[in-house]
Amino acid sequence: MLNRRILRVKVMQALYAFFQSSSTELSKGEKELFLSIERMYDLYLYFLLLPIELAELAEAQQMEAKNKALPTDEDLNPNRTFVDNEIIRQLRENETIQSAFKSHKISWAADRDDLKRLLKELRATPLFQNYIHSEEKGFDRDRKFLMDFYKEVVSESEMLQNLFHERSIYWDHDDVDFAISMALKHVKKIKSETSAGGNLMAMFKDDLDDRDFVKNLFRKTIINNNENTKLIEEKTKNWDVERIAVLDVLCMKMAITELTEFSSIPIKVTLNEYIEVSKLFSSPKSKVFINGILDKLVADFKEAKKIRKVGRGLME
Repeated sequence: MLNRRILRVKVMQALYAFFQSSSTELSKGEKELFLSIERMYDLYLYFLLLPIELAELAEAQQMEAKNKALPTDEDLNPNRTFVDNEIIRQLRENETIQSAFKSHKISWAADRDDLKRLLKELRATPLFQNYIHSEEKGFDRDRKFLMDFYKEVVSESEMLQNLFHERSIYWDHDDVDFAISMALKHVKKIKSETSAGGNLMAMFKDDLDDRDFVKNLFRKTIINNNENTKLIEEKTKNWDVERIAVLDVLCMKMAITELTEFSSIPIKVTLNEYIEVSKLFSSPKSKVFINGILDKLVADFKEAKKIRKVGRGLME
């Protein structure tokens, strides 16, 4: 599922696009924001489908080899360890997962050449060779191979990174990495031969709550933009706000909005989350700068009673 940090990043990206475009249509920006979140979930489904497609391609190639005019012993008796991988079988036979592929229109059909190339690269790896020739067989071995496949092959594939980056403006390197981690977690949770492919992860932990969080953070950051700009200017009098990194300012505006508008989110959580977001997208010095400004603003907000948190310990 998409955690709150990922959702904050998606809101930040949407806000950046909104302010850069000088648009005044909140509904249009909001629609683009939720589309970008849905497209990220699609990536998870693509990576869940990937090993199924590769195994089916491998089996098709084995059938072709058997039908050659002069097949070798290896052609007639292929190693089916990968093709018969128990985890892949479960994923293939899970009706809920297959239904999700169909409803989200997830398919690798247009990328057959890329799949053939990836399968060829996979076969050449020590990971694959050790797997198919190992005397150790069974469920645990199959699951470990698939987990290592995501960690060592998929996450390192420049071809896949470029493929998705070119396919959609909504997918960047971080989106791809997170989607791979979701697929890996899915496989990790498949515990036995009777797991039936595991449960498909939901897009949100709490659908209604998370959707409201995304919508309100996006809208209220825009609505409070002028006021939040003045607050930041007051704390950066020796700085030209226009010369401060755009994403640093945006992180602070989102944090201010969250501090003052979201009564159920602890202050510490908000501060820590935006420091972490700044590490991903801003300069190395941004963490200290943003933390310093927000600490001063929190002190002012508390004194002016602008922060209203509901629940024990949320003001700390």
